[in-house]
Amino acid sequence: MSHHGHVPAAPPPDSPDYPAAARTAPSMTALDAHLVGCRACPRLVAWREDVARERRAAFRDEDYWGRPVPGFGDPAARVVVVGLAPAAHGANRTGRMFTGDRSGDFLFAAMHRTGFANQPTSVAADDGLELRGIRVTAPVRCAPPANKPTPEERRRCAPYLARELELVGSGVRVAVALGGIGWQALLTTLAEQGWEVPRPRPAFAHGAEVTLARSGPGDDGVTEAAGAAAAPTLTVLGCFHVSQQNTFTGRLTPPMLDAVLLRARELARG
Repeated sequence: MSHHGHVPAAPPPDSPDYPAAARTAPSMTALDAHLVGCRACPRLVAWREDVARERRAAFRDEDYWGRPVPGFGDPAARVVVVGLAPAAHGANRTGRMFTGDRSGDFLFAAMHRTGFANQPTSVAADDGLELRGIRVTAPVRCAPPANKPTPEERRRCAPYLARELELVGSGVRVAVALGGIGWQALLTTLAEQGWEVPRPRPAFAHGAEVTLARSGPGDDGVTEAAGAAAAPTLTVLGCFHVSQQNTFTGRLTPPMLDAVLLRARELARG
């Protein structure tokens, strides 16, 4: 550390240690700037750039984003939705979470019906979509081959989600996990941040609900009088992923997703 007290220079973007340097990002803007430069996972970098170069025929005239994708939505959200990873021709193309593919169409239409979004469609980063009281993010920020990041890639990418949740701040009351991988990644991050995640871990299910209390450092002296203000709870809700294999087969229907989002809204008010 320099004598001016500055944070040491971050490792180079292709270093496995680069994501961990995000833990000291002082703001969401700084976190996003660090994130989009990340090249820490060679397999994911190669894939996201190959896809961006080759493109899908329908989008051959577009410039693909082809980089890691930041979270999107209200920076002071009370509800955070955690997916899995960007889609190759969705967020990897548009540069915005859940934007430009069928999964996002399904999710943002539900957010619009439940009062979290100002419009039902999400086609491009500059389409005017605004989220109110809700934010969408993911534990893995680059599009993975076959939509399957490796456990090592998930671990390496974890600091981005962790720091994003810290920066959204203590106002977050509800986290909606889309699918089993999002559920596991979210519970891991929350446990590391001092939330009391039960052991054994609660199993993922659609409609599952787990309320966590904070057990961070310094909390053991909190008196009852300090009450809820000092120790808010966080409720984790499970929801089937908005993938086409779930939405096309009717495993996840619009009313099912609406019900989870309305439950999140109810809990966030509490």
